[in-house]
Amino acid sequence: MFFTYLRRELRRRRKAALVVASGLALGIALVIVVASVSSGMGKAQDKVLQSLYGLGTDMTVTKAASASTGDAQRPRFRFDAQDDDSTSQSSDRVMVQGFTTLASSTVAKVADQQGVSSAVGGLSLNVVKVNGQFTRGRFQQDGGTSQGGPGGAEGGRPQGEVRGGGADFDINQYTVFGTDVTRTALGPLTSSKITSGRTFENTETDARVAVADSAYAKSKKFKVGSTVTVKGVKFTVIGIATADSGDAAADLYVPLKRAQTLAGEKDKITTIYVKATDSQRIDPVKSAIQKNVPGTTVTTSADLAETVSGSLSTASSLATKVGKWLSIAVLVAAFLVAGLLTSSAVSRRVREFGTLKALGWKSGRVTRQVVGEAVVNGLVGGVLGIALGLAGAYTVTAVSPSLQAQIGGGTGGAGLGGGPAGGPGGGGGFAGPGRQAAKTLEVALTAPVGVTTIVLAVGLAVAGGLIAGAFGGWRASRLRPADALRRVE
Repeated sequence: MFFTYLRRELRRRRKAALVVASGLALGIALVIVVASVSSGMGKAQDKVLQSLYGLGTDMTVTKAASASTGDAQRPRFRFDAQDDDSTSQSSDRVMVQGFTTLASSTVAKVADQQGVSSAVGGLSLNVVKVNGQFTRGRFQQDGGTSQGGPGGAEGGRPQGEVRGGGADFDINQYTVFGTDVTRTALGPLTSSKITSGRTFENTETDARVAVADSAYAKSKKFKVGSTVTVKGVKFTVIGIATADSGDAAADLYVPLKRAQTLAGEKDKITTIYVKATDSQRIDPVKSAIQKNVPGTTVTTSADLAETVSGSLSTASSLATKVGKWLSIAVLVAAFLVAGLLTSSAVSRRVREFGTLKALGWKSGRVTRQVVGEAVVNGLVGGVLGIALGLAGAYTVTAVSPSLQAQIGGGTGGAGLGGGPAGGPGGGGGFAGPGRQAAKTLEVALTAPVGVTTIVLAVGLAVAGGLIAGAFGGWRASRLRPADALRRVE
């Protein structure tokens, strides 16, 4: 009897039911779109941070910033005079990014802290190569001679001037990252995929081998088997790595021991990459490292996220703040409108409900009937809302608007961002404390809809129906059979 009456009444009042369902559908669709876009923002931000940190890395440890940034390491180039004009001269300067280093033994100290699953060190370097030649000027005579020499000495000298000459030098900047080849599960190289050749082997701790970033390799025409010279040392390219997103962390990756030799920094590192045993308890691990390993700065993904600016940050703020409150406002308005419409519909059905009560229906049965109709309206609105929300999310994903994320650009704190941008491939890397450089990445926005979002939409649909039914049920429960008799014409 309940479902028979329910089906008949909904069919008889299709327009009113559709109005209520449409209002709820718009609110639910907006919630789905905002939730999916917010999820897409989170994934885009994770993608940006992943390109800096590397897969599986929960935090990085660097040397604490100090007033001195190692000005003595500023590049200085000296060239000897050459008699042969055709002789080219070149010089490499290998500098530690950020000019601050930690002892390699710090890795073991960090790894021993409670809550740390694994830790690995790396050395980030900037290489500035100057290559070119000087051209000597030529003395050209004017055709005359000078009268006398110093002190009135007899004899003349040719008159003229030195013309021409100069210098033509090319400057090439790129970044090199020394990676611990015995523990390759952590660090920036893990955010790139080997697309040609191979990665390092555990036995290549002091080998003259390198993995090149694909963008840098393309600009320099490197391929597997090519040779690249860094400060007079020839490295064989064994692999080409393509960054999963944005710029690579470095242009070249070499074994850590080789990088330390190039920079003259024996047993030194710039960054320690840390993986926690529980990714949900990052803050206690951070506090333990800062307390027990003095002179260090610990940076988590949450800290990095606060440094992200640009259109990604703006859009994320709009989605999480404006979108959130807009969704709430629309939902509240939709629920109120649905409740008022349901209550108004009950008022127009006074004769009907009064007659039913006169025939023996209890107030509870009438209320359940009204609530049942409202819940069905809510479910219909939920279906429509999910369809509209999925369409909106699909549209965002199909368009995939490009967002920019800028990281770093300040001083202090842990290293992130890139080194000097002179090298192809973005010159990415991990700038140390006090020497942060801004790094801009572009990511495509998507709007993934998860199961949780769908469940939320269904819950909102049921909630909307119950709220609307509560309005109408309360109104229906107060009706008396006498009300129906007064409406008899």
